[in-house]
Amino acid sequence: MVLKKKPVTGMKDIMPREMEIRDYLIGEIKETYRSYGFLSMETPCVEHIENLTSKQGGDNEKLIFKILKRGEKLKLDSAKSEEDLVDGGLRYDLTLPLARYFANHMNDLPSPFKAMQIGSVWRADRPQKGRFRQFTQCDIDILGDDSPLSEIELILATTTMLGKIGFKNFTVCINDRNFLKAMASYSGFKDKDFDQVCIILDKIEKIGEEKVALELQELGYTKENTDTYLSLFAEVTKDVDGIRFLKDKLSGHLDGKVADNLEFVISSVMAAKEADFQIRFDPSMVRGQSYYTGTIFEVLMEDFGGSVAGGGRYDKMIGKFTGQDTPACGFSIGFERIVMILLEQDYQLPTKKESVAYLLDKNLPKEGMLKVLEVAKKERELGKRVLLSAMKKNKKFQKEQLEAEGYGQIVDCYEDTVEKL
Repeated sequence: MVLKKKPVTGMKDIMPREMEIRDYLIGEIKETYRSYGFLSMETPCVEHIENLTSKQGGDNEKLIFKILKRGEKLKLDSAKSEEDLVDGGLRYDLTLPLARYFANHMNDLPSPFKAMQIGSVWRADRPQKGRFRQFTQCDIDILGDDSPLSEIELILATTTMLGKIGFKNFTVCINDRNFLKAMASYSGFKDKDFDQVCIILDKIEKIGEEKVALELQELGYTKENTDTYLSLFAEVTKDVDGIRFLKDKLSGHLDGKVADNLEFVISSVMAAKEADFQIRFDPSMVRGQSYYTGTIFEVLMEDFGGSVAGGGRYDKMIGKFTGQDTPACGFSIGFERIVMILLEQDYQLPTKKESVAYLLDKNLPKEGMLKVLEVAKKERELGKRVLLSAMKKNKKFQKEQLEAEGYGQIVDCYEDTVEKL
């Protein structure tokens, strides 16, 4: 049998050039988030299947890589359903594992807990450009704080990081699910249909208002209901005035504190921001995961075709593990999307170390080899990147490759030249 060279469908091999950018980016992310007081932590890549299918992950629950039971627990002959065969799955995001982690260790963690987690997640999605079945997520979350300070810190930390790697003129879109619920209630929709209404509204950019109205009417609501609902979005300006407008318009359906908090978040971020960006109130933004309970936000870069980060408040998730709700809010960077943008821009690392390559002639005696090793050791102690490589016959091509890899100095090492090092 001939072994297959290509990776499994939906997975990819990562070449050195991309890996260099990924390593640099992770370093910048960790350094920035640590400066805001976030603590590194990690969860296993495998989670209990009951947790992964608890109806909190939206469509992601349809994309789980499920894991068969092992050893004596796996009974293929007597299995009558999937539950008899499966007891675990690969995590589809980092939020649900974090909630379990906090529920399990909360007595040993600071309060509030500012968590930073970077790791791979898996979704059995249809592979396409920039979207693979295994990808990296970078999350920061604040658990145990119900004040707007959580949203402010998460937005500032994330935007500061994006600014450090050269992004500017981007937009942070912000909303609150309580606005969406109040607008639906004002228009005559019932609470029990709220999640379905949001799922339909989330399609508005793809299918347009007319088809959204038709789908809402298919739920059993009148044209008057849908017209009232959709007209609200047309009336609202995408700024602080829009928040104030909805606060007055939805009186009796919306707690005024929700509007006040959102306005406070926007004004605070704009006053304290370090990066070059704007904040836009977007009352039609939904975000797909059903676990969001309050504030939601995304970072849009229109020059690069969409969102590169997103998150929000999920105050009910931890309570499903502990029986007691715990305030929680998080922001996740689209790491793979950012890496792809940097590669397309031919991004040059600003902090690249001084690099030197020593090409060793095949006739170099042992004493010469030891001399080169000694020199290389001293240069690495000075922070340089040092490569030792056997000299090839086609030395010209070899040097061209090394220059392309970023080696600014290339030294030929022959018996009569090594002593001069």
